[in-house]
Amino acid sequence: MELKLELENQQMPTFIEETRPAFFQPFKFNESYTTSYFGYVETLESHKLPFDDLTQQVPISSSRQALDVPTVLSAFDTEFPADIENNNRLYDMVPLGDDRVWAGGDSRELKLFDLQGRLHDTATITDTSMYLTLHDGHVVYTDTNDETVKKVINGKVETLFPTGEWSPRGITCTAARDFLVCLLSTDKTESKVVRYSCSGDVLQEIQYDSQYQPLFGKTNYVVENGNGDVCVADWDKKAVTVVDKFGIFRFSYTGNKASKKEFDASSLTTDSMHHIIITDFEGDKIHMLDRDGRFLRYINLDQKIRRPRAVCIVREGELMVGECNTAMIKRIKYLQ
Repeated sequence: MELKLELENQQMPTFIEETRPAFFQPFKFNESYTTSYFGYVETLESHKLPFDDLTQQVPISSSRQALDVPTVLSAFDTEFPADIENNNRLYDMVPLGDDRVWAGGDSRELKLFDLQGRLHDTATITDTSMYLTLHDGHVVYTDTNDETVKKVINGKVETLFPTGEWSPRGITCTAARDFLVCLLSTDKTESKVVRYSCSGDVLQEIQYDSQYQPLFGKTNYVVENGNGDVCVADWDKKAVTVVDKFGIFRFSYTGNKASKKEFDASSLTTDSMHHIIITDFEGDKIHMLDRDGRFLRYINLDQKIRRPRAVCIVREGELMVGECNTAMIKRIKYLQ
């Protein structure tokens, strides 16, 4: 009872509410720190699009169907010379808009054709034109003579950046306007894909899986899919290996199991529906996969494709494929 009276007589503490103005301290984002620990970091700024381009970035409806028999809309001879050893002539193509295409073959000359095969321009370069891409409307290629990436501007060749002791192969320009480049070590025992900025800064290296095992045997052609995946044609593994934008392995495609011929992935491209389209050099076929690596169909023609290598999308539902040994380019409508 005495304890209860003592508690009642105690004065309760007084709480004074204090108000202070809100204070914001911005966090300084260290981009180099996150890149070194987590790999390439994509920012919102890198994907800002002009208003006029927004409609062009929306994938077309998935209801579009593949044609039962794709149609050859045009075919023409690029007239590149043949190399003595393998009779190879036509290597790569890159579209300029939706009505022209740059082609490269076994010569130090690039050729610009329209879709009917009329020659509009040529450009002399410093190496055989095996690997091409487009950046700001200008052709970019890799030069294995001095391990550099070069750009052709108004007929003149400019060096963008060196790739050091690694020899550059396939190259593509991404949606963020940086470059993905296939690289091969000097002793040809290691291969990787490196993401470079326009000025040649290394943003990301893709070489190993989560178990630190090599992802690639020999990377030769690379393309970025619309979902951010990096798709690579691997000539040693005879496969297409796909990683996500952070370099994490997603899947590997080694051909349609129903086929009796060995799959020989030569080059590849992607369309606005995120299909992966692969030229099969030895199998004389064009494979079409969905974004997750599931085989959908062959893009078969009434007339046979012979030794397909170069491939690119020129219009919705239309692709161009180049036959390596004949130097013929065929424009094919494959979607309705």
